[in-house]
Amino acid sequence: MSRIAATFDALQAQGRKALIPYITTGDPYADATPEIMLAMAEAGADVIELGVPFSDPMADGPVIQKAGERALARGIGMPQVLAQVRQFRTRNQATPVVLMGYANPIERYGIERFVADARNAGVDGVLVVDYPPEECEGFAATLRANDLDPIFLLAPTSTEARMAHVGRIASGYVYYVSLKGVTGAGHLDTAAVAQMVPRIKQFVKLPVGVGFGIRDSKSAQAVAAVSDAVVIGTALVQLLETQTRDNVASAAGAFIREIRTALDT
Repeated sequence: MSRIAATFDALQAQGRKALIPYITTGDPYADATPEIMLAMAEAGADVIELGVPFSDPMADGPVIQKAGERALARGIGMPQVLAQVRQFRTRNQATPVVLMGYANPIERYGIERFVADARNAGVDGVLVVDYPPEECEGFAATLRANDLDPIFLLAPTSTEARMAHVGRIASGYVYYVSLKGVTGAGHLDTAAVAQMVPRIKQFVKLPVGVGFGIRDSKSAQAVAAVSDAVVIGTALVQLLETQTRDNVASAAGAFIREIRTALDT
């Protein structure tokens, strides 16, 4: 059983929902990512999504786009991302890590090399925004053969055929994009999420995490009430970019602890 599956099984047994923060590797400081990850795990993050910086991030709003630009300017690429995961794993062997990004950095690195190096670094899952399930069954199979979970996005516009396809090849969890827009958009419709998640579960027998538009404890609680996991990224990235190097990990931990407390109440 993968770390991701074990984490969701344990949470379900406890009647709790997963908290999945997203940060961009190498932002706001090139070397701070492992410390931020550790602080978030200690504060109650159940899975950590780690963004791989890319120059043309089609799904990301301005906050995460700028974070990626800053990280790229500091020389953060796939080798540095994997190195920071390895560093995190020297102190934390329990919290699952999912790499989230785009096809170009993976293909430039080399798919076989990427899969092997990601597994050896301690990565647990991979979400490639611009790999639709119809075009990457082989990649998904390669990930699963190497004990990595292929994670896919579903959206308000996803057809039942797309949901069924994802249900056949995904593992770990699926990420439901709660709105028609980019990361950080502010028009979260919880009622629409509540209607969509049961539809997804007709076709996908995995936990459903919901992201895009979740900014605080109140919105996190509302989404957790109708899903298995809450994914929060833009609000966290926005907070971190205002912090000093000495403060950045503790600020991340405090933010996650507040959301965790809200979910558990």
